[in-house]
Formats: sequence, structure tokens, C-alpha cells
Amino acid sequence: MRAAGVVEFGGPEALRIVDVPAEPLGPGEVRLRVTAATVNPTDTHARAGAYADRDPVKSPPWVPGMDVAGVVSELGEGVGHLAVGDLAMGIVVPTGAHGGYREDIVLPGDSVVPVPAGADAVAASTLPMNALTARLALDQMALRPGEVLAVTGAAGAFGGYVVQLAKADGLTVVADASEADEELVRTLGADVVVRRGDDVAARIREHYPHGVDGLADGAVQDALVLPAVRDGGAMATVRGYRGDGERGVRMYPTLVRRVAQDRPALDRLRRQAEDGVLTLRVAATFPAEQAAEAHRQLEKGGVRGRLVLTF
Repeated sequence: MRAAGVVEFGGPEALRIVDVPAEPLGPGEVRLRVTAATVNPTDTHARAGAYADRDPVKSPPWVPGMDVAGVVSELGEGVGHLAVGDLAMGIVVPTGAHGGYREDIVLPGDSVVPVPAGADAVAASTLPMNALTARLALDQMALRPGEVLAVTGAAGAFGGYVVQLAKADGLTVVADASEADEELVRTLGADVVVRRGDDVAARIREHYPHGVDGLADGAVQDALVLPAVRDGGAMATVRGYRGDGERGVRMYPTLVRRVAQDRPALDRLRRQAEDGVLTLRVAATFPAEQAAEAHRQLEKGGVRGRLVLTF
């Protein structure tokens, strides 16, 4: 079974095609013949060994990847929402060789749903992990319609989904963008756009002097953006930042693994993509054999939409 993985942690050059055993199928599980796997920043950290200490599998190869789409090839007992031959997408919680960058994978049935109507596997693969993370961030902050949410990294995949989901929830959105990305971020639905940078909190406060009700920090600026949040407000982070404990700001480190089997949430996101609430953005595709180049491109920065590996 082919996969793109590493036998030693390192830079992009560590990625190569490796042979991995087929995974057994159990009750409640789905086997996908993977045709597309999205490349995310968390994959580059995994490739470099950032998560090695928490991975229960201590021997190579290690295969990154948290988003997949492909054809259902086998169903375990009790799976009734899919049929063999369906085009489906799923979220992966990687361990050892069980990551998205492989041509065949077994997932819990509740981690897999049909792709949005009209979407191909490449586009659909960009939805599960980032959109579920965005949904979880919003759910944790629990803002009310009419309240103000700030989004950093709004041109990215997570940030873009936060903007679109927040607007669908009835929130007012102030988002950051470079000059080149301003039109994109406005198109996603931001009500107010401020220039990105280390002083983004001050720029947000120019529009909302008392601070925003919530902030989703897709740019991972942590303490730099915390001052944008009002006293008693909320902030969702994606790399574990927990704030400074002051001003009553509620902090929500957002761990998508917690909702990896929330099929109703994933299915709702599928429907929102079908309805045009969510935009599936593909920047470029690479054959799995070029996974190293995809990682190089992502780490250069400036990618808008997602890079996708194809099998």
C-alpha cells in the first residue's frame, strides 16, 4: 500500500513514498480508496516530529494528513449512511502510518460523509478538518447573533471558514488581510477588513474601541492579538495558547480531534458547502510522489486555498 510519509523526522525532503500495510476493517468503519489528501500546516509539524512524543506508535513510517476524499470501497457492519462506490470525504486523526497521505485508509464511519453535491474529491478534501476546526472554535466561544468576532489569518483555510460560518451565524466579522488578500477576505463575507501585522489588535480597536466579543486566531499571533478582545470576551486558538489569565477573557484552545467523529457537524458543513455558505478553495494539486514539494510550497507562505496531494 503506497503512502507519502517519513522514516526519519525532518524537513520536506524527508517525505518519500513508503510501503504501509493495509488496515483491517472493523464494525462501524469505512474503507476509502483515497484519491485526494489535503496538505495542512499541522502536517508540516508532524513531518518534523513535533507530535512524536504524543504518538503511541513509536516506529516508522509516520504518515501525515488529516483530510481525505475518495471512493468508499468497503463498509463495516452497522454503517448505513454510505454505500460502496460513494464519493466521500473524511477527517483523519493520524497515528503512525495511519495518516491521510495514503492510497487506502480505514476510518470510523462517523468521520466520513458524502462529498458535497457537485464537488470532486480534490475540492471536497479541503473541507473536513479546517471546517470542523472553525465550527468548533465558534461553538466554544458561543457568541450571540449581532456580536462582533475578529478573525486573524482570514485568508487561510481555517480563517476563511470561520469568516463564512460566523456570517451564517449572524455575527459581525472584522478580519485581517494583506493588501493583496483584502478583496478575497471581503468576498468571504468580512464586514470590516484591517491590515494584518503585529499591530492588528490596535487596528481592530480603532473600529471597536471597547474590544471585540470574540477572536479566532488563525494567524497564531497569541499574545499579540489578545488585547483586541474586550474584558470578559472569548478567544479561540489553534496551537494551545491559553492567554494571560487577565481581564476575564475566556480562552479556548481548539482541538479538532475532539470532534473528529461528530458526523452531524461534518454533514452540516457538507450541506453548507452545497448551499454556497462555504467555499472550497484549491490552490494547486501535486501527485503524492511530490509531497515534499507541496510541503515546501506551503512553508514558503502565501498559499491561498489548499494544496492537495492526489493518488
